Amino acid sequence: MAQFTTLSSRIMPLPVNDIDTDQIIPARFLKATDKKGMGEALFADWRYNPDGSPKTEFVLNQELYKGAQILLAGDNFGCGSSREHAPWALTGFGFRAVISTSFADIFRNNALKNGLLPIIVDAETQRMLFDLVEEVPTVVLKIDLASQTLSFSGGSAVFPIDHFSKTCLLNGVDELGYIQGFEKQIAEYEAAH
Repeated sequence: MAQFTTLSSRIMPLPVNDIDTDQIIPARFLKATDKKGMGEALFADWRYNPDGSPKTEFVLNQELYKGAQILLAGDNFGCGSSREHAPWALTGFGFRAVISTSFADIFRNNALKNGLLPIIVDAETQRMLFDLVEEVPTVVLKIDLASQTLSFSGGSAVFPIDHFSKTCLLNGVDELGYIQGFEKQIAEYEAAH
């Protein structure tokens, strides 16, 4: 898993509430057992016409936002089914963080286990960020995971994250990698007992 310490990036706005995992990655792409290529299927039904050509009006297809690593979403992001393919698709596209006022618990846990930082902000901060991106589309937002802060033109905000997930992201390890970090202590304990 990629280490996450700080990130400075432009923001891609997607002001849609209740985006479920079937919209993030439609069910027909769930046969894949590998993360490779998942980014191409991200928001496939919103992103492509029936003939496979890109819908130019959809934000992921707009040149202005290419390369943005932060997705600013509406309320209740990642609701619906528990598919792990959703964070695979988001990270495969290049996102490192998603900002919303709330996340479905299963999506949030899957995101954290796959190196995608779900950032919860209050409604006022969310509105302010959407207004800021509309006013200055190239604005850069800085995320500092150690201090759990978002810094932006005109202010900053603090976001919550549990200690274990924060530790794993800061060290670039998943749950198994975290446990393997205690291999010496585990071996000593086993030898003593």
